[in-house]
Amino acid sequence: MKYLENYGFNSSQIDEVLNCIPMSVATALDSQKKLVGKNVQFLKELGLDNVFDVFFNYYDMFLMDNSLFEEVFNKYDREDLVEKITQNIAIIEYL
Repeated sequence: MKYLENYGFNSSQIDEVLNCIPMSVATALDSQKKLVGKNVQFLKELGLDNVFDVFFNYYDMFLMDNSLFEEVFNKYDREDLVEKITQNIAIIEYL
């Protein structure tokens, strides 16, 4: 999952993810580099500063089709959503 370094993750963050997720999910995340990268990039462009935290806690979400992934977040006011996710990433469970 070294490709995540292209999206601002450092090697220790990537190692942390790899140590905490099932191998089958790590394989899926690695085989879907383009999709995962698009979804990570979307959150960065949305304005989230805590993209790693979102990824670490909701890694399986990043395997969603990009249009569906974006649709989940685009239903809400961008500034308000970014503020809420920054304060408490658990809100993602309710989107």
